[in-house]
Amino acid sequence: NKYVRLLHLVSGLCQIPLPTKLGPSECGSALFSKTGGTARGSVGVFTYDLYDTAADRADKKIAVLFSVPFDYGLYSNWCATGVFDGETNSDSALYDKMYRTPERGFVRGKADGYDLTHTDINVTIKSSMTNFSVATLKVEVHNKVIE
Repeated sequence: NKYVRLLHLVSGLCQIPLPTKLGPSECGSALFSKTGGTARGSVGVFTYDLYDTAADRADKKIAVLFSVPFDYGLYSNWCATGVFDGETNSDSALYDKMYRTPERGFVRGKADGYDLTHTDINVTIKSSMTNFSVATLKVEVHNKVIE
């Protein structure tokens, strides 16, 4: 599988972008930050196409939501990961769905450093996020072993 990235920021900046594409066993990193002089955090969602080399197409997308607020008196860090239809856009509708609606096709949780795991037909996604103002989000995607 290889992946192609799309990003939607609700607030904050992307100072170092995610890799555009990731292949099998590849990793990448990015730096998102809060916008200086504002009372807003760094919040967004990004997707990668889940490319099936055997079928030579991308029918699904992996989506990752992150929310690092400005005000920890009102909000907490949150993250979510899931697998969606290939036509799903990386936009405010996807962000709202993953942040506000019941979990269908994804898993969501407050950031506490522990793994969230979502399993789809072909992949398992593990994610964890720290609950600090300078948060670290880790996402691992594994091909699901079919027995």
